[in-house]
Amino acid sequence: MTGGSEADLILTGGWVIPMDPARQIIENGAVAIKDGRILAVGPAADIAATWTAERIIDTAGKAVLPGFIDAHAHAGHGLIKTMAMDGGDRWEEICGEVYTTGSTPEFWYAEARLAALERLRFGVTTGVSLLGGGDTILRSDDPVYGSAHIEGVLEVGTRSIVAVGPTRAPHPRLYANGDRDPKSIDFATQLATSQTLLARWHGAGDGRIRLALIYPVLRDEHADKMSAADFADACAQAQRTRALSREAGVLFTQDGYTRGAVLRAEALGLLGPDALLSHATNLTDEEIAIVAATDSRIAHNPSAIASILGRCPAIELMQAGATVAIASDATAPDRSGDMFRHMQQAMHYHRRHFRDPLVLPQGKALEMVTIDAARAVGMEAEIGSLEPGKRADIITVNLDRPHLAPANMVVHRLVCFANGNDVDTVIVGGELCLSGGKPLKVSEDAIIADANREAEAMIDRIGARADLALPAHFWGTPRPAMPETVA
Repeated sequence: MTGGSEADLILTGGWVIPMDPARQIIENGAVAIKDGRILAVGPAADIAATWTAERIIDTAGKAVLPGFIDAHAHAGHGLIKTMAMDGGDRWEEICGEVYTTGSTPEFWYAEARLAALERLRFGVTTGVSLLGGGDTILRSDDPVYGSAHIEGVLEVGTRSIVAVGPTRAPHPRLYANGDRDPKSIDFATQLATSQTLLARWHGAGDGRIRLALIYPVLRDEHADKMSAADFADACAQAQRTRALSREAGVLFTQDGYTRGAVLRAEALGLLGPDALLSHATNLTDEEIAIVAATDSRIAHNPSAIASILGRCPAIELMQAGATVAIASDATAPDRSGDMFRHMQQAMHYHRRHFRDPLVLPQGKALEMVTIDAARAVGMEAEIGSLEPGKRADIITVNLDRPHLAPANMVVHRLVCFANGNDVDTVIVGGELCLSGGKPLKVSEDAIIADANREAEAMIDRIGARADLALPAHFWGTPRPAMPETVA
C-alpha cells in the first residue's frame, strides 16, 4: 500500500460505521482513500492531522459505511419483473422462453445496465447475478450473451459476480438468438461457454468482474420426475461443474436449496467454503450441521416466494456457526434490489417465527449485507468493511430526512427506517460513481429508455402481451383462488 500524507480522497464529518472487528461507530468520523483502497478510518480530527487530499467530501449529516453486498440475484429478470407473477407456473415459463430463445445480446446489455444502475442507486456495490433463472435456465449457449451483460455492468461501475453454467439435464436444449437460428445445445457446449467467459472476464475491470460457476440444484422432485439415466447424468454434470470451479478457484453457487438438497450435495461432494447455497428452506437439523461443518455459505432471501413456501432457518444456521448473508433474489417478480427492504423483511420474518422481537438485532442484519456477505462470496479480505488496505467500496446515506431524524441511534435508524433512495454517494474501488443520488458514469434516462425498448421487443418476440394484463382476482378479494404457486 502506498504510504505518505497525501490521499486521493477524504470523506469527513459523518457518522462512520466501518463494520470493523471492533464494530465501532464514529461520530464526526472520516475515511481516507488512495489508489482505490482505504488508507485510514478514524475521528475526523485525527485523519485531518495525518492526511491531506486534493478532494474532500463533506459527509456531515450522513452515515458512511461499506457498500452493500447482494449475495443472490438474477440477470435478465429486470426486464421481466412482474409479468404473469399471478399466473402460477407462467412466470417460470416466461423465464424459460426468454432465457433460451426470446432474448438477444442487446436484451442482456440493456438489462445489465438497468439492474446495475438500480444497485448503484441503492448502495449495492457488489452483487451476485445468475445469468438467467429461475433455478434452471442459464444463458450459456454462447459467450456473446454473458459478455453483453458484463459490458453493461462495467459501464455503470458496480462490482458483479456473474454466475454461469449448464442447465439441468437432460440435454440437448433448444436455444436461439431471439427466435433466429435455433440450435440444440448440449452440456459440453454450455460448459465450454462458461469456461470461455471465465477466461475472458474473470478479474476484468480492475477486479470489478468475477465469474462464478453454477449447476442447478438437485432436489428430491428431480429425482422423482427424471428418468434414472437423466438424474445420473445431472449428478455427474453437477460434479463436473463443481470440479471446474475448484480448478479455477471461483465461487460455486446453486439456487433453490430446500430439505434434502444439502444431503444430496454433500454426497456428491459439492459443499465447502467456496460453495454458496441459495434459499436453504426447511433444512433439517442434520443439514444445518452439515452446512456448518463444511463451512458452506448461505444466501438467505427473506423476501422471496421460496421464503413464503418454506422457512430458511437462518438463525439456527448462524447459531451453528454457518455464514449467512441476506440477499434480494431480485429483481422480480415482486422485489427490488433495495437491501434495506430485505434487512427489514429478514428481521420481521424471523421475529414472527420465534414470536420474539429481539431475534436478529439490527446490527446483525447490517452485518449480513456487509462483512458477513463478503465472507459468503469469498471476498472478506477485499470488501465488506472499511479497514485500511481494503478496497474503497463506500456508501453514504442521508440522515437529514424526516423518517431518519433525529440523528441518534444511527444504526437502528438505518436498518429500521432507511430505504435505498436515501443513498447519496457511492464509491467503488475509490471511484466516485454516484453523487447526490445521481449516477456519474452513465445517463440514467438513456438506460431506462434502452430498457423500455428491449422489454417491448422481448414481449413481442414471445407473444406475451396478455401477460401484462391485471388478473381477474386483482381487486376486491383478500384470498383469490390461485393456480399452484412455484418457488
